[in-house]
Amino acid sequence: MRGEDNLNFNMMKRFVLLVISVLVLNIQLKAQEEENTPPAYEGISEKIMAFEGEGLNIGGYGQIDYNQPLNSDYRSNGKLDVHRMILFTGYRFNERTSFLTEIEFEHVKEVYIEQAYLDYRLLPNMHVRAGLVLVPMGIINEYHEPTTFNGVERPNLDKYIVPTTWREIGVGVTGHLPSLQIKYQVYLLNGFNGYDGSANLNGKKGLRGGRQKGAESYINSPNLSAKFNYSGFPGLSLGLSGYLGDTQSTLYDGLSKDDEVAEEVADSSVVQLAMVGLDYRYQSGGFHTRGQWVYGSLGNAEAYNTFTGSDLGSALMGYYLEAGYNMLHHTTSTDLELIPFVRYEKYDTHQKVDGSIAENAAYNRQEITAGLTFKVARGAAFKIDYQWLGNEALNTPDRMLNIGVGVWF
Repeated sequence: MRGEDNLNFNMMKRFVLLVISVLVLNIQLKAQEEENTPPAYEGISEKIMAFEGEGLNIGGYGQIDYNQPLNSDYRSNGKLDVHRMILFTGYRFNERTSFLTEIEFEHVKEVYIEQAYLDYRLLPNMHVRAGLVLVPMGIINEYHEPTTFNGVERPNLDKYIVPTTWREIGVGVTGHLPSLQIKYQVYLLNGFNGYDGSANLNGKKGLRGGRQKGAESYINSPNLSAKFNYSGFPGLSLGLSGYLGDTQSTLYDGLSKDDEVAEEVADSSVVQLAMVGLDYRYQSGGFHTRGQWVYGSLGNAEAYNTFTGSDLGSALMGYYLEAGYNMLHHTTSTDLELIPFVRYEKYDTHQKVDGSIAENAAYNRQEITAGLTFKVARGAAFKIDYQWLGNEALNTPDRMLNIGVGVWF
């Protein structure tokens, strides 16, 4: 029976990929029939920077979820959660200088600062930015407001590999090249906390546990992050992201420059991370599609695992493809949207392993999400979706029903 269930899941996966491929092809054909208007992809940064005049600008977003496991072998309680409530405040000192903060309350009881940076327009198409900033990797990490994506929860690729919401303290330049229709971001940032007495990176959760989030974070060496977005084709946005640097370790603190043995031990607690990401977003009429691919290479993983006892992989990889259609596209109301969608997602935090670490099949995950987004206003949506959550160690995928509301203003 379990083998039959696994076969059904694989058949469903192929069907979903076929549906997405047909929708993408349909989009291309549709683009030849009607005029394309490039969608206005924006996050809170773009909103604040578009604010005209000096003074204070306030906004926010919220997400309330219901998650119900539907595994047939046992009964499970559902979870109700005020997942996120966020307050944005931006202050424009003058036409060149702005300050932005994002204060987040998670699960009612946890408080975080997600962004806090000073932005100065140095040139007409170049800004200098310094403070706690989002790492520009993929789509969701920058555009994570709940009404900007389909599905009650964010894709899990953006939880374990990117990992959203990934932010660190740094300085960099942002801007755009109008003649080339390219938007760019380049930062020097603090790196992951790889070791502070215990390992913070592992096979199950990937890089997620290493985020320092600007909370009394420490630094051994800065890391480099960059992203380029191209919007030269109607309705299409293409992104190329890169990240390069070392994880941080508390073992370097107070280390004598002449103590080669201690330095060698400290080096064993550090991982060299090189990450690259590709993403696209495309809209033609009522059709929407997006996708991304991320690959991370982790050097020195074998020494790190030997020293810390962790099971970190030497490579991480993930991708997803999503397609949907706004069934109310041809109505007179521009605020209402009814979007059925489907997404196929695959990510593996043990894409490669080194040394004595065995590849864990449970970390090679495949997920299908199908659902409906009903936007009743530009910044307000009801959501429902059904998920099949499988991995290479499961004969039968877990199933999950999610219902939620999202707002952004």
